[in-house]
Order: sequence, then C-alpha cells, then structure tokens
Amino acid sequence: MRSIVSVSLAASYSGSYLVLGLAMLAAVPVSVSAQDHWPRLRGADATGVVADDPRLPDTWDQETNVRWAADIPGWGWSSPVVWGQRVFVTAVHADSDYEGPKAGMYLGRGRQEPPGGVHYWKVYCLDLETGELLWERQAHRGVPTFPRHPKSTYASETPTTDGERLYVLFGDLGLYAYDFDGNQLWSVGIETRETKWGYGAAASPITHDGQVFLVYDNEETSYIAAFDGETGAQRWRVERDEPSTWATPFLWQNEQCNEIVVAGRNRNRSYGLDGTLLWSFDGKMSSLTIPSPFASDGLLYITSGYFADNPRPVFAVRPGASGDITLADGERSNEFIRWYQPTSGPYNPSPIVYRGIYYTLLDRGFLTAHDAQSGEEIFGRRRFSGGPTFTASPWAYNGKVFFPSEDGETYVVAADRESAELHTNDLDELTLATPSIAQGNLLIRTASRVYCISARD
Repeated sequence: MRSIVSVSLAASYSGSYLVLGLAMLAAVPVSVSAQDHWPRLRGADATGVVADDPRLPDTWDQETNVRWAADIPGWGWSSPVVWGQRVFVTAVHADSDYEGPKAGMYLGRGRQEPPGGVHYWKVYCLDLETGELLWERQAHRGVPTFPRHPKSTYASETPTTDGERLYVLFGDLGLYAYDFDGNQLWSVGIETRETKWGYGAAASPITHDGQVFLVYDNEETSYIAAFDGETGAQRWRVERDEPSTWATPFLWQNEQCNEIVVAGRNRNRSYGLDGTLLWSFDGKMSSLTIPSPFASDGLLYITSGYFADNPRPVFAVRPGASGDITLADGERSNEFIRWYQPTSGPYNPSPIVYRGIYYTLLDRGFLTAHDAQSGEEIFGRRRFSGGPTFTASPWAYNGKVFFPSEDGETYVVAADRESAELHTNDLDELTLATPSIAQGNLLIRTASRVYCISARD
C-alpha cells in the first residue's frame, strides 16, 4: 500500500498569497505531448480517452494507489486542469455555512434565493508530484446575487489553458486570465442574466489560436463570444436564439476546417473561428441541454436527454457541412448526419466513444452501447449494480471504461461488446466533477479533496 501525502489548504484562508514551501516552476513548453497535459474539460480533444499507460490505475480507494490527496476549501465541481507540473483547480468558499450541493434527481426549480454571507471565488495551483500548494488567488469577493442549481456550485466551470495562460470562467460573474505564477493578467465581467429555473451557468470555456471562447445561454440574451487570450479584448460576439443551455462548446478540428460546435435547445450550430455561422440543424433537443459535443474517429456527436423528455436525441455528424442540415421528417440520416437515435441521449454525463463503441451513461444508473460508426444498438439499458446515480462523465484507458457515481464509487467496465462490470473503486464521498488524467496520474475531485491516483511504483 502506497503511503498518502495529505495536503491541507486551510492555511490559505488568511488571504495571503504565500507560496507554501516550493519555488515556482518555469512554464512548461507548449511542445509537451497531449497525454502530458489536460488543458480543458475531458482533456485536450474533449473525449475523455487517453492512450494505454501502465502507470494509470485500475483499482483504488482512499488509500490504495493514492499518491497524494489535497483538501480544497469550499465547493466546486470544476475538473482539475494540468499543464506540466501544475494542477489548477477552482472553488468558492464562504464566511458562513450554507446548504451545499446534494446528489440525486431534481424536478423543477433550483434554489431561487442565493445563499447569504460573503463568498470567495478562488483559484488554486498545486504541484502535480506532491499536491503542495504553489499559489492561490482570489478572483472575486462578495455576496452572491444569483442562484444556482441544487447540485451545482459557484465553481462548476472547468478552467482551460493554452500552455501560456490559465483562463478561469466563473459563470454569471466573469472571465479571468492568469499567468502560471498566479499573476492576474486581465478580467472581463459578465452581466448576470436570468437562467432557466435559477439554475445558473455551467458551460466551460475553451481556447484555440490565441482566442478564448465562451457560451452564455440564458433566458434573456444568449451569446457566444471570443476574447483575445493576451489582452482580454472582445474579438467578436454573436447573439444566439437560444434559451438556457449548459453544454461546453467543442473545437472540432477536422479535415475541412476548424469550427466551434455548440449544442442548443432550438438548434445545434457550428461557428467559424471568426464567429461566422457555418451550419446548423433543428435537433428537437431535450428541454435541458447539458452534455458536451465531441468527436471521435471522424464523426461529431451531439446529444441531450433530460430523462422526462421524448425525444432524447443523439446525432453523429460528418465533417464538411454547410447551411441547414436538419433531418426531414422520418429521416434517420442525410448527407451530413451519419446516424440518429431518437431516445438514447443522457441527461448530465457526456457520452464516450472507446474502441468503436459509443457508451451512454444515464443519471439514474443505466448504461447503453451503440456502434459508434453505424449507430446500431449493441445493448439497451443495463443497470449498474447497487443502484447508483451519476452526474460526472466517464473516461477510458487500458481497455476499460470508468463510470464515476455521485457517491464516489467508480464502476469499471470492460471495453468490448459484452462490457462486463468488473469491479468498483470507492472514495466514499460526494463526487460530481469529471476526473482528469495526465502523466500517468488520475485526478479525481470529490466534495472536499483532489486525489492524485497512480499505479506507478
């Protein structure tokens, strides 16, 4: 059993920006391989899949294979992001206690009144090898003026990095840029808008070619915008005819072009890097659109699946589209939509494609599988043992797919057409954040800690 280094960040509450014990490391060159860093939600390519690596763990608990565990003050469901030896994570804590997020399903409205008391929107930088705190910064301090979903937090958006700067989005509040030594370079305030049922924002930012992109779909004035990564100046902004959605945009780099794909309640759309609309289609999406688009093996996947809705669609899209590519009534495919499944979409977790299989994780504890290229069903709803519920998205490596439940128990499944449930790994704490992977390390964020887990000696 490997010994655990347990790192507490409680000393940082003093508000000073003291570096604890370790000197700042030089910024890591952009040339490091994709598996050496994890620059955004679900990794560099947004698939949640990494190459096989014997260092990556198959089993763990609160002690087994844990290299370190760092206590994170406050609440946050953002994923850790990694560049070189730096791990970045966000959280919000308050002077007084308030009702925290809870697991389970919620029907109807969120918390309509924001919690009282002064809150602190924080950014932490940890050392990947030791879990020690390199620096902390306070992006904002104040009493919240907008509500949130009962399962959510004020730090649910995952930061992103281009290898030079860290970009932190606190939805409904602002976008902040830092260098790797923790110096704030710029910030852009976001005018708070009403969101459906007071759920608040949740879509994470992405970055590419010197720009930072964010989507803010709400009940008043929805938009996608791009900001200069160096200065924070707005390069462009395009209004969106959309109600509230929560899906993170996706940079689709295909043989035709680079495009930003955004799921929407009214239409799914693709934008050029200058904000030009490239294509769109009416997907008859779920009333709550949350899973993020992604691409694998030449196809783009877009879905939504609020459990009480019908349809709950999944679309597989070919590159090269332009204009309106909506399916005609009764169609299951067309020139650019390779396949369509009307009732296979998930509510919260984003799907995953691994070794040719498209897996859908449903919040209420079911798994389905389809052939990723044809959409043919491999198996229908199969319930996980123990009746768990799920919010975070799955990941895959070493011939296995990992499904993290809300109670901190990860279900390990063989990546083949039988997809047998192999075993579970339990951290025994509320877990709604999607894990991250870098340099042979699995980073899992629970309600109170970030665990660094690895099978290496």
